[in-house]
Amino acid sequence: MSNITISIFGSKCFFEIVNEIKLFSKFKIKYYESIDLCIKDAEEHNLLAIFFVDEQNKSFFNKNEINSFPSILIVESLIPKDMFSNEFSEQINMPFTILEFEKKVISLIAKNEYKKNSLIHLNDYIIDKQERKIKKNNLELKLSEKEINFLILFSISKKPISKNLVLKKVWHYSLESETHTVETHIHRLRKKILEKFGDDNFIKNNNKGYYI
Repeated sequence: MSNITISIFGSKCFFEIVNEIKLFSKFKIKYYESIDLCIKDAEEHNLLAIFFVDEQNKSFFNKNEINSFPSILIVESLIPKDMFSNEFSEQINMPFTILEFEKKVISLIAKNEYKKNSLIHLNDYIIDKQERKIKKNNLELKLSEKEINFLILFSISKKPISKNLVLKKVWHYSLESETHTVETHIHRLRKKILEKFGDDNFIKNNNKGYYI
């Protein structure tokens, strides 16, 4: 968590105060004069961005969604509190206390770290353990817990996965079990992937087992 950078746009005074009182001394703190550059860096490096939103710049936030990185929008009381919202965006109305701000930052960082740890890359796909979804090119498919656990095996193994290993790790069956559970679930999963992503070669198999 100490590698996180907090980016601030819209109030150099606040940036100087945060540095002066060493509120987040274990984090890097950056100030941006350009909102475009702040967003660009936050998107590329998954930074936590703090935006001070006022009457002069609120039109920008009305037109642009901030949802690809964690952010806190500090708004004037005359701006509707719920104008900006997404899963990793928090709002604070002015005036606010440093304690309130600190709690929001710590909570958002923890939530974002948990989210990042729940994502697994599998070739061109992303497996979201938390939401039990597989995602690719802005498409997503809801999967069962067993299907998610099955796909996780592929992410941690560079070799084909045997039917016995799948039975043991996913279904907790003994190695002597005679069952078509694996074949049945693979058939269903292949069909789901084909219908959603158009991928007719998702799970392959050879004499050593299954692989992606």
